[in-house]
Amino acid sequence: MNYPTWSDLNNDAIVPPLGARQALDIGPMALLVSTEPDIRYLRTTLKNPKTQGFFMGSLMTPEAAPQGFSVAGPYIGAPYGVMLLESLIAKGARQIVVLGWCGALTPDLACGDLIIPEFAVVDEGTSASYTVLDRELPTTSPDQHLSNQLAAHLTDSGVKASRLPTWTTDAIYRETPQKVAWFREKGACAVEMECSALFAVAAYRKVKITALLVVSDSLASGSWNPGFRKKTFKTARKSACTSVLSFVEKACEDKNEQ
Repeated sequence: MNYPTWSDLNNDAIVPPLGARQALDIGPMALLVSTEPDIRYLRTTLKNPKTQGFFMGSLMTPEAAPQGFSVAGPYIGAPYGVMLLESLIAKGARQIVVLGWCGALTPDLACGDLIIPEFAVVDEGTSASYTVLDRELPTTSPDQHLSNQLAAHLTDSGVKASRLPTWTTDAIYRETPQKVAWFREKGACAVEMECSALFAVAAYRKVKITALLVVSDSLASGSWNPGFRKKTFKTARKSACTSVLSFVEKACEDKNEQ
C-alpha cells in the first residue's frame, strides 16, 4: 500500500493499549458486543457483574473473573472496535467472541438469520496496521478452532447459524449498488463494519477470535430493507445473546475443571 497507509508491522507502537501496564485480570475470555441493545440485554442476565467505564461504553466482569470472562461494548466501526479489542487483550483476554449485526447481500439470508463469518473481505482502513494486504482480494479470518467450537455449541443448543464470508466496510452510507454487486460477486454474503479489522488484530496479537452476527437488514434487492423492528430480528438477537453467553460460560467452566 502507498503512503500514508502502509504496513509497519515490525516496530513497536509509541502508545500502549489501555491496561497494558496496570491491567486488572478480566479473565481469559471476552465477549465483545457491538450494540447497545445487546449490552443492555446481557447486563440483565449476568450474575452480579462488576461494571466500570470502558472508553465510551462499559466493561462488565462477573464474579467468576479472573477464572471467568468479561463483556465489553458497545462500539461501532473498525477503529473503535480495535481500540476495545487491543485493550481487552492487554488486560488478559486470550479468546474473544464478537457479537454484532450485519446486512444481507444475498436473498438467501433473511432478517434474523445468524452468521459465523468464514472470513471477512477487507474494505476498511485499520487492518493495514496489523497485516500485509498484498493480495488482489485482501481478507482476514477468525480462529477456525474457536469458530468450530461456537458452531458446535449453537447446533447442540438448537440454534442455526451459517458459515459465510462477509464484507467489512468503513462507510455505511456508501454501500452503492455497484459495490454491493462487486463484493457479492467476490463471495461476500453479508456486510458489517468491524470483522476484518478485529480478525487482523487477533492474528497479530496471537489470540483467538470468532464472531456471531445477526442479520438486521438487507441490501440484496438493490434497495434497503431494514428489519430492526421486526419480531424475528428481536427474537434472533436475544437468542444470539443467550447463545454466546452460554458458550463463554461453558468454555470457562470446562477450562476451570481441567
